[in-house]
Amino acid sequence: MKLILVRHGETHWNEERRIQGGDSDIELNDTGLEQARRLAAFLQNEPIIAILSSPLRRATATAEVIASRHRLPVEVDQGFRELRVGELEGISVSDLGTTFSQFLMRWWQDRGATKLPNGESLVELQERAWKAVERLLERSRLVGVNPEHNEGTTVVVVSHYFVILAIILKALNLPLDCFTKFKVDPGGVSILEFRNYGARLVTFNDTSYQG
Repeated sequence: MKLILVRHGETHWNEERRIQGGDSDIELNDTGLEQARRLAAFLQNEPIIAILSSPLRRATATAEVIASRHRLPVEVDQGFRELRVGELEGISVSDLGTTFSQFLMRWWQDRGATKLPNGESLVELQERAWKAVERLLERSRLVGVNPEHNEGTTVVVVSHYFVILAIILKALNLPLDCFTKFKVDPGGVSILEFRNYGARLVTFNDTSYQG
């Protein structure tokens, strides 16, 4: 299976550099809508058989524009919802270090096990997101797909920053604390290929189509 992981387009909160977690249902801004249109054109020749999305509007709106080029429905899966950040929701990145500096230091060092204040942990996020990926892998097996070939097995998932990184790290058997070494931009496209010997990352955070 070829899994195309797409981060949703830009929102006003992205533009303002505010923490935007799983409980913030923020819409795309004009830049995000344009990114979605360019994404759709960028992916229009891919043999996509399914398009899945987080339930949040910034993701579903991005997915719907992509789906319009393929005459496919957008399937919403709660497993791809963004990390629930609790008390950090809506806080500006510039204020984050001063308000939660000690907590964040522990959070970054504990391999994703600590829950955010009134939120969830990266471990919990990765578990639910990976279950959603496993459902897709099982679905491809049920339709009799040969895992050595990508034809007819390309799936798009439109999701969020931490979800995409959690899936990639799990697929590559990398520890969760490696998330600090990666960055996914709004509209960034990453591609995983799942074969008999395992998964490999063939594209990471491609935004070339936005230029």
